[in-house]
Amino acid sequence: MLNINNNSSRLKKEILVRIARLQFEGKLADGVHNIPRELAPPNGTPIRCCMYHDREIIRHRVIARLGCGLEDYDDEKRLSEYAEAALNREKPVGPVLTVLDLACNSCVRSHFMVTNACQACLARPCLVNCGKKAIEIKNGRACIDSEKCVSCGLCLQNCPYHAIIKIPVPCEEACPVGAIAKGENGREHIDYDKCISCGNCMRECPFGAMIDKSQLVDVIKHMMADKKVVALYAPAAAAQFRIEPGRLDGALLAAGFSNVVEVALGADITASKEAAEFAERMEKGEKMMTTSCCPAYVRAVREHVPELLSCVSDTRTPMHYAAEIAKREFPDCVTVFIGPCLAKRREGLDDDLVDYVISIEELGALFVARGIDVTKAAPVPGKKIPTPEGRNFAKSGGVAQAVKAFLKDTSILKEAIIDGLDKAGMKRLAEFGKINAGTLPRTDDTPNLIEVMACQGGCIAGPSVITNPKVALSQLTKYAESGVRAS
Repeated sequence: MLNINNNSSRLKKEILVRIARLQFEGKLADGVHNIPRELAPPNGTPIRCCMYHDREIIRHRVIARLGCGLEDYDDEKRLSEYAEAALNREKPVGPVLTVLDLACNSCVRSHFMVTNACQACLARPCLVNCGKKAIEIKNGRACIDSEKCVSCGLCLQNCPYHAIIKIPVPCEEACPVGAIAKGENGREHIDYDKCISCGNCMRECPFGAMIDKSQLVDVIKHMMADKKVVALYAPAAAAQFRIEPGRLDGALLAAGFSNVVEVALGADITASKEAAEFAERMEKGEKMMTTSCCPAYVRAVREHVPELLSCVSDTRTPMHYAAEIAKREFPDCVTVFIGPCLAKRREGLDDDLVDYVISIEELGALFVARGIDVTKAAPVPGKKIPTPEGRNFAKSGGVAQAVKAFLKDTSILKEAIIDGLDKAGMKRLAEFGKINAGTLPRTDDTPNLIEVMACQGGCIAGPSVITNPKVALSQLTKYAESGVRAS
């Protein structure tokens, strides 16, 4: 996993901060064209071949951060025109993810390579264990025949000197469903019919070529129009800051939101409803039920494991129920979900109660643009406090534990956790699909409640977080402990 502390992430944040500042100053259309030159100054060191190439790539990044698509890019269109379009649009549209062609490195096909650490040893385990006879010793070093190699990795696993390495294509490697491949120009493209919007490619691409369309401009526009803008912050968002409960609420109000709703309250509703649904399904004799909170997982089932579709819980997500609370308490409000992932942005496009979705990265940029230090914000205690289980939805295993907490008879429960939809996770998902379809046998030990998280570790490790997941887990634990136990 690519460390979140990297230059690509910093550049993304810097562009967001500059756009937000310009917008709050009422100078977005006039000032946005300066951003590429400011971030790639004449005396700077270019990342690519020259500063002009860098600026053109930054220009594309700015367009995406304005929430505009790159699919129909027009190089004759000024950034000010894109800014005006962003300010005048009624609502965001998909796709939520696109490829910035200019930034794509056109990585060579994934392959194994022998380094100069090779000793051409007597044991030669790489050669002996290669079933395809793709390895031979030449000039005192092992050599791999790319025409015969099937990328099984046995040579890498067996080399005692770790002299064989794998050269991956990070975005392709990260995609669990094969939705990313090279086009005719050698650059990557996304098959949106396969894509589940997990955001793994966006997180893993070292060149930041997989890029999401921001909705931050839309949110700020409503703030500046004095609309009632309500922040719905996910438990994963609360876990990104070393603060006690209530302080994030205060920071959000200071940033321009009129009201705040903890999405963990929606999680309590989801857990309660899923517990009741699970008990009902088991009483009917159904084989299993899976949780429904991760939209990337739900789409993965719909597009890639349809045999499991009947098992997906019919209960809505915590985001939906939190938006329902906001619309009920604050009529005519604009709801803004704040979370760690791309999949929620896609879900928001299909939920009439959710007006906008911004990432934790975008929230961090908003705080910087407004000059807000979250740790010093005045705490604002919530009117209603969620349960610890509701707040723990953000970690792997948390949803299943919450359902168990709301279940009247826990003896009927046999849970399983799929912690991350990588290729292994998808394979395990397919196995459950076969069990449900009857093509694989069901045993007494077969789980009947399956929690699936697209991100390993849970939402706290989403593709748009700003804190190391281990630190976030520690912070989430403290945050959850201050919840109120369900009666």
